[in-house]
Amino acid sequence: MKSFRALFVDKEGDRCFTQVRTITEKMLPQDEVTIRVAYSGVNYKDGLAVRPDGKIVSRYPFIPGIDLSGTVVRSRDERFREGDRVLVTGYGLGVSHEGGYSELACVPGDWVVPLPEGLSLREAMIVGTAGFTAALSIERLQAHGVLPGSGPVAVAGATGGVGSMAVALLASLGYEVAAGSGKPAAAAYLRELGAASVLSREELAGDAQRPLQKERWAGAVDPVGGAGLAGMLGAVRYGGAVAVSGMAGGASFAASVFPFILRGVSLIGIDSVQCPHDMRVRIWERLSREWRPAGGYEKLVAAEVGLDRVEEPLAAILRGELQGRVLVKM
Repeated sequence: MKSFRALFVDKEGDRCFTQVRTITEKMLPQDEVTIRVAYSGVNYKDGLAVRPDGKIVSRYPFIPGIDLSGTVVRSRDERFREGDRVLVTGYGLGVSHEGGYSELACVPGDWVVPLPEGLSLREAMIVGTAGFTAALSIERLQAHGVLPGSGPVAVAGATGGVGSMAVALLASLGYEVAAGSGKPAAAAYLRELGAASVLSREELAGDAQRPLQKERWAGAVDPVGGAGLAGMLGAVRYGGAVAVSGMAGGASFAASVFPFILRGVSLIGIDSVQCPHDMRVRIWERLSREWRPAGGYEKLVAAEVGLDRVEEPLAAILRGELQGRVLVKM
């Protein structure tokens, strides 16, 4: 491509703004694998990237977008060749390295994951960073003994990207899912994804001031953090675990040691950014086969937009207004 379009975020004083520009490859990093991007997604980090106080981007102008799927155009890495279908999530993409909101991307070979058989480029970004994080959370919960039949598993922020994917995946794997949301109107959507029950944020957290509550959850997936995390920890059954991957509800929480030392509860940190490559490949293979929901991934799509219409969903995700996944089609 002699020239192509990309979405840039730029900063003037204390104000950030976005603009679609036509550029050439010389403006991209000169890494090993060049990809013609098919899709990206709208993630919470992407919303932060276009805010002056988001603390995600450190240099301007910059191309955001923390995930992408597409086709290899050229490669100096022997593992990939022209025509290969691939995906990239995490590492520095869209944070310290020009991201996926571009018709062409150039990334290090170590970041690239071959697209598994049975998964389309579109489906890869329906799953995206959010779905990968949800799947990683579930795998870690299973390693801690939280299995189907163990009891109800709570999902906080269930209408968001990670939360909605966690509900769909857990339900398809046979778990009883209790979906927590601050959106009463989303109950039908969450039940369609497979939730057995839908609770308000307050009901999910219970009495966060009490160090121990009635044992309710075999485990929990929490992409929200904040005060609600303390409440869920206090209600996890003996030997259970909570996988935490986000901070939309706050970066800190106040909790007691009692769930850990009296019930043997585990708090598992989930990092999808620097996750080892072999683990990435394994998770994506599972998402394309045995973990694929019976009805597929399409029901998780809230909207599909082009580069010139991505600004509104980027703002909406920070306001907590998105339900499901928004795709960005190049």
